[in-house]
Amino acid sequence: MFAIGEINTLRILRSTSVGLYLGDKDGNDVLLPNKYVSEDFKIDDLIDVFVYKDYEQRWVATTLMPFAKIHEFAYLRVRDVSQHGAFLEWGLEKDLFVPFREQRIKMESGRRYVVYIYQDEETQRLVASTKLNRFLSNEELSVAPGDKVNLVVMETTPLGYNVIINQRHKGLVYHNEIFQEIEVGDRLEGYIKLIRSEDNGIDVSLQPKGVKRLESGAQQILDVLKKSKGFLALHDKSEPSEIMRILNMSKKNFKNSVGILYKQRIISLAADGIRMIETK
Repeated sequence: MFAIGEINTLRILRSTSVGLYLGDKDGNDVLLPNKYVSEDFKIDDLIDVFVYKDYEQRWVATTLMPFAKIHEFAYLRVRDVSQHGAFLEWGLEKDLFVPFREQRIKMESGRRYVVYIYQDEETQRLVASTKLNRFLSNEELSVAPGDKVNLVVMETTPLGYNVIINQRHKGLVYHNEIFQEIEVGDRLEGYIKLIRSEDNGIDVSLQPKGVKRLESGAQQILDVLKKSKGFLALHDKSEPSEIMRILNMSKKNFKNSVGILYKQRIISLAADGIRMIETK
């Protein structure tokens, strides 16, 4: 059977007045309507399509690609709200449905929400939910401290931001360890900082740990220096807010990174800032 909600590679079987019928190796077929048919398509060609149910609950294929697939989290905009639920824009002609029972808070038209996409067992339709914790588990972890991971910013909390790790686990980035602007729905790269043994809670950092972080900070300063004609009006007495505004890093990271550049004789220090040393 087709992988519903996934990208399928199917063979063109036959042409009809309404479109092309595509088939898989098990003998199943599905219609690709004429509006998605390219002049280049030929019988027996293999093409990539997305398979889902249309408004009349018929299986249909499309060459349009959604913003997210089944079993993925995405940050999507509500196009409309009805008496049955909300409808999300996700790149296809048919909007993605969120039943009221799957809304953690009542969704509003025009707003964006982080949702999880899955197949409803009763209707076999692809639907979404904002009750994200049901679809995340830290019981069996697939990550370890130091791992580089993909993140989706899930929600803000008093401690920091809850994040979705590799589309599987839940983690936390603390407010006092964030040195860049982030918002709910952002997709970021991060690093596993700590796994708490008592509950498998995961602390996440947006910067590599230890020396790697300092090296990346030093390179960041060097890049800004090159764009600023070799001089940067930041120094030991600069306000943390000014350093954050210009370099998007903490004052501690700035001082450590400047120390690396100074020891390598890449920069010189002055009362009014730092300057690149010209090399012959």
